[in-house]
Amino acid sequence: MSIYIASSCPAVIVYLFLAVSVAGAQTPATPPTRQLMRGADLGTLPAKPADRRISYGAHADQFGDLRIPSGPGPHPVVILVHGGCFTMGSAQYMGMIGDALKDEGIASWNIEYRRVTRGGGWPTTYLDVARGVDHLRPIADAHGLDLNRAILVGHSAGGHLALWASARSRLPAGSDLYIANPLKVRGVIDLAGPVDMTANIKGYETLCRDSVITTLMGGTPASVPERYAQASPIKLVPLGIPQVIVMGTYEDFVPRAIAEGYVTAATKAGDMARLIVIPGMGHFEITTAYEPSWSVVRSAIRSLLDGKLPPQ
Repeated sequence: MSIYIASSCPAVIVYLFLAVSVAGAQTPATPPTRQLMRGADLGTLPAKPADRRISYGAHADQFGDLRIPSGPGPHPVVILVHGGCFTMGSAQYMGMIGDALKDEGIASWNIEYRRVTRGGGWPTTYLDVARGVDHLRPIADAHGLDLNRAILVGHSAGGHLALWASARSRLPAGSDLYIANPLKVRGVIDLAGPVDMTANIKGYETLCRDSVITTLMGGTPASVPERYAQASPIKLVPLGIPQVIVMGTYEDFVPRAIAEGYVTAATKAGDMARLIVIPGMGHFEITTAYEPSWSVVRSAIRSLLDGKLPPQ
């Protein structure tokens, strides 16, 4: 099984071949040389005010923060989806990535949505993300956005939602999550988000300190199996676009074997998919624009905007 491990040196990507004998096994060779970021640290990430805050619905959490580079455009656009165990977090912490993208001539649409603790759940949280993504259509011309070069990037729970949002064309018309004619994106990056909602529920909920998956879904895989099938990207492949899963060697929310299984399933279904593992990074470092991981994520973004996987 091939795994791509990007070194902490921005210009170097090393390819290793690893055998994973135990599902979910992920033991680093050495302990981290510094204290890893915590979830609370995300709230301290610096971000400039967005250029525009635009509502896509009537609820206070139905909005997106738009950052637009200078110049006439049209600009490629990255749709950002924040995490927070589906219950907390906010779009604010993804603003740092939006600022970095703006400096490089890339627009960003950083969407907020109703979390489980703020009126979300099934199917509201998913439908908010879907409608937030699709709201790029009515605002694109006025803000010089090139929707032919749009991709999704999400972190943690937002990584799951971003990957799911890119798979919406695969949903049956009778699904609670179905919206006709979803916005077509050129690619998606899942920064350590769940790819299979039936897998590692206990581990994820332990780290989130709450029954976040089963509350979001409104039941267990046994009680509402159709919901888990419609929400799990691994059940919806092929997506028809390049997909990149990024995690650090100290990732704890998503066992590496599950991410590998997704890439294998997507590839077998005919998709272009890749797992990138970044040494020395944990669950939260990979969503900042100042850690060594940013050069890897930035490279993947630029490749996906061109409709291809990052170079091997």
